[in-house]
Amino acid sequence: MRFDTVIIGGGLAGLICGIRLAKQGERCAIISLGHSALHFSSGSLELLGALPDGSTVVSPADALDALRQMAPEHPYARYSRERFLALAAEGATLMQEAGVATFGSAEQNHYRLTPVGAMKPAWLTFEGYVHSPNADSLPWKNVALFNAEGFLDFYAQFLKDEMLRMGTKCAAYTFNLPELEQIRQNPTEMRSANIARIFDKRETLDKLADIIAAKMDDAEAILLPAVLGVDCKDGVRYLEQKLGRKVAVIATLPPSVPGLQVQTLLRRYFQELGGVYMLGDTAVGYKSEGNKITAVYTRNHGDIPFLATNYVLATGSFFSGGLEATNDRICEPLFGADVQYVADRGEWYDRDLFKPQAYESFGVKTDELLRAMRQGQVIDNLYVAGATLPGFNAVKEGCGAGVSILTALDVAERILSKK
Repeated sequence: MRFDTVIIGGGLAGLICGIRLAKQGERCAIISLGHSALHFSSGSLELLGALPDGSTVVSPADALDALRQMAPEHPYARYSRERFLALAAEGATLMQEAGVATFGSAEQNHYRLTPVGAMKPAWLTFEGYVHSPNADSLPWKNVALFNAEGFLDFYAQFLKDEMLRMGTKCAAYTFNLPELEQIRQNPTEMRSANIARIFDKRETLDKLADIIAAKMDDAEAILLPAVLGVDCKDGVRYLEQKLGRKVAVIATLPPSVPGLQVQTLLRRYFQELGGVYMLGDTAVGYKSEGNKITAVYTRNHGDIPFLATNYVLATGSFFSGGLEATNDRICEPLFGADVQYVADRGEWYDRDLFKPQAYESFGVKTDELLRAMRQGQVIDNLYVAGATLPGFNAVKEGCGAGVSILTALDVAERILSKK
């Protein structure tokens, strides 16, 4: 099978890179094992929430100089302010084109409400999710919070307590439906994605609207866990029309319905543009000539090679198998690319769980064009994007989604410029 570009990894970085290339007529294939960090999405995408020293970032664009000084190997350190803003704007536009409606700007962080009630900086928040311009207040003074009976991945009491601390009165209720009884028979089935599927039907949303209408009293807004449909349907807007009140949802603990929806929409858009998405497959081998990759082999396709002019490594970090740890080293398992990491295993982590962990900033070494290196030599046609890159801590710096999107677009433009 021959393509212009083969992308290994079907998460946020792989999909954004593929979409950008396919829009320009590139014949692309994405090889995806099926799971990615998107399945843990909070309902928002972060660009830069904090500097490496822990300082809160208000404007990601304005924080670049300080970031560059503290972390010169951070993926953002290679971008000027203008380039950074241009890539962020393009990323937001691609999300909109794919059908992912969002709110936010790279010029100014806003704040999202987490599943446990904390307010965290965000770049783009999906339409219908709770957000605020302030870190210590919500847009409403009186809300009603509803949760499905027996749903344990949504902590209503935590949310209620935190809202009260921020000056918002919150009345908490539970609801039950006959459709819920079918999945409640097995406690392991009471997960967000399974609950959301019952709300893909309008008649189930109508039943929920009747329950809320009977209890909402004078609440300014109705808040619910993010389970109002998994097939990318607009349950929030539908309930707003039925109830005549503002309705918003809060992300639950994983598996993440917003993450599943975003991955579905991006995948559909990529395929509509002519892209080939190999779901449930994984790259297991390759051939090379000199400093170029000439073919990639996958588990499902055996000895049938994926031939391409360029390849993109977007396999993520340890979570998705993009990096692997042995007793004494960190490796990139597919191409054997050079990895940037600390040699002393004792320094890979800190026993204090809440401190920055060194292993989170390990990644594949690249040149200034984001091409992977092997034994100190550049692999001419193998590019690296997203969490596979080194030099940043996605959790502590709140920049994982931003790094994935911006570096994916950067790689796509470098591939296109070669023509």
